[in-house]
Amino acid sequence: METRQMKTLFSALALAGMAVLGGNAAAGQPVIGALIRNLDDQFLGDYGSNLKKIAAAKGAELKLMDAHGDMATQLDQLNTLLSQGVKYFVVVPVVTEGSDQIAQAIAAKGGGAAFSNTAPTVKALKTGRNFFLASSPESVAGQIQAAIVDDYFKKFPAKLGPGKSINLLMLLGQLGHPAQIYRTQAVLASLQQKGYKVNVLAKDTANWQPEEAQQKMDAWLNAYRGKFNLVLANNDSMALGAVESLVTAKYVDDPARPGVDVDGDGTSLKVPVIGVDATPVALRSMAEKKLYATVLQDAGEQSATAFELAYLMATKGAVGGATVRGYKPLAVAIEEAPANNAAVIGQVYLVPFKAVTQENYKSFTKK
Repeated sequence: METRQMKTLFSALALAGMAVLGGNAAAGQPVIGALIRNLDDQFLGDYGSNLKKIAAAKGAELKLMDAHGDMATQLDQLNTLLSQGVKYFVVVPVVTEGSDQIAQAIAAKGGGAAFSNTAPTVKALKTGRNFFLASSPESVAGQIQAAIVDDYFKKFPAKLGPGKSINLLMLLGQLGHPAQIYRTQAVLASLQQKGYKVNVLAKDTANWQPEEAQQKMDAWLNAYRGKFNLVLANNDSMALGAVESLVTAKYVDDPARPGVDVDGDGTSLKVPVIGVDATPVALRSMAEKKLYATVLQDAGEQSATAFELAYLMATKGAVGGATVRGYKPLAVAIEEAPANNAAVIGQVYLVPFKAVTQENYKSFTKK
């Protein structure tokens, strides 16, 4: 009888220990929660798929939750996982402002989180040393877009308007999202710094969605057909929506031969369309001479870095120094929040953006 009681006591202690370790499954398997803004978004869909692969390779249990773009849903999902004993998370917040509440709830349970893709607030990172950002500096994406545009018009100056003018149509992401703000500001400022006169004929949000972008471009074509020489989008999904609109409207080099790059400028469309993300669909569009160029936002590297930080917290209790992929915490503040605050830069890991052009896109295509 005494032996049975002792066994029961040991079992209870073991279960308690698992809870203290922050959501460990049977046999010491670490459990990582993943709260994702919207898995229907192509980039985030790739991000989530990569998390699954990494978790399987690590022998970890991944609890992947899709907020479908709703902050209240994301908070409910967080509370559900916390009630199940999960303590360590990868978080792509629906909105930046929601990161404060997320961080506070996780900290109250003694856990930690690696925010990713959607930047958290400085306050969220200041919640504790176990709160991190694993993402990419959004301003750089805009700067790279501007460099691609500059290269294009240097090769094809006849496509510029008078006085080195660019007549631009611009598709924006979710208004107020850090990527929408910083990518837009950076590309416009960089083009002006390069000596271009930028006339924004129209710009509006399409909320990252291709369908909204296509509808927007349909309307703009009616208003500005023949008057614009560039289309920029804050992400590839919207860029591809614009491409579809232009193709459908036969706004191409040769309507009798759609898909043929008649003038040799790298696109069969009358104007270059440039996005951000370098999704597989975007790369296929580049191969078809539709989308002109994009900027790699590396879903694989972002998700791998965020997962590693959460995994280290769950298994080692702390994170320090460089990741296995060689990413180091920032040593110097940058202009972009939250990494503009010296108090939290040691908790920020940045994955670089890369230009994807007609010359190099094949190297980014997965075999």
